[in-house]
Amino acid sequence: MATGFGGEVATYYARHRRGYPSELLDALAAAFRLGGDDTVVDLGCGTGQLSLPLADRVGTVIGVDPEPDMLAIARRTALDQGIGNATWVLGSDGDVPALSRLLGRGRVGALTVAVAIHFMDRDTLFAAARPMLRPGGGIAVVTNGEPLWTQDTEWSRALRGCLERMLGHSVTGRCQTDEDGRRRNREALVRAGYRYEETSVRYEAPLTVDDMVGGVFSAMSAEQLPPPEQRAAFAADVRDALGGVDVVTERVTVRLQCGVRDEG
Repeated sequence: MATGFGGEVATYYARHRRGYPSELLDALAAAFRLGGDDTVVDLGCGTGQLSLPLADRVGTVIGVDPEPDMLAIARRTALDQGIGNATWVLGSDGDVPALSRLLGRGRVGALTVAVAIHFMDRDTLFAAARPMLRPGGGIAVVTNGEPLWTQDTEWSRALRGCLERMLGHSVTGRCQTDEDGRRRNREALVRAGYRYEETSVRYEAPLTVDDMVGGVFSAMSAEQLPPPEQRAAFAADVRDALGGVDVVTERVTVRLQCGVRDEG
């Protein structure tokens, strides 16, 4: 799993990345029959967008991420919100076998991977996670909409044009949020012996120019982040491209791909 999303990038991530609607949390809890006795491991947890709201529904959440600055923000947010059943571990998908031995066989209700699977080796991860999962538990791969710069809307095309001018090259990366990425998730879960289920939640929400710009910077590594003056110029370019509009509507489809561990 890649690192490098520290420093200011982690701050952009915490401020500008969307959280998850309650309907998604309901679907996740129902898929694995999660309750107050369960432990959930949130792998690639970032600043806790999924870990923190999940803590209200289970016994313990373990957020795992390779970036210390992400974990520091997640921990501070948990303390600020009075969440006492979340803990934070520095690690990556390569640490899942050790984590499984530490937690014990069949002790985990779910392992979640939200907007991070493109950094991981699916086949290795899904096989390594299996021993820690209780029967009826499983793996959830969550895709929180599409990247801001790849959506089929006028505002997204304007944002992409500004981003390409800043970077000096075309921008096509979808972070494996497209059908091909979902196919890879599905096939790898089935190969690893899980029963596959899929659901989605759709909603609309306001998106400010500040969140567009911050969202773009949250997707860059610290080495890629442009200097402050270039960031300000990019924000001004986006505002001009949108004709002075400061808020648009984003239509988000959150996809939940579940691999359930059946008995045996």
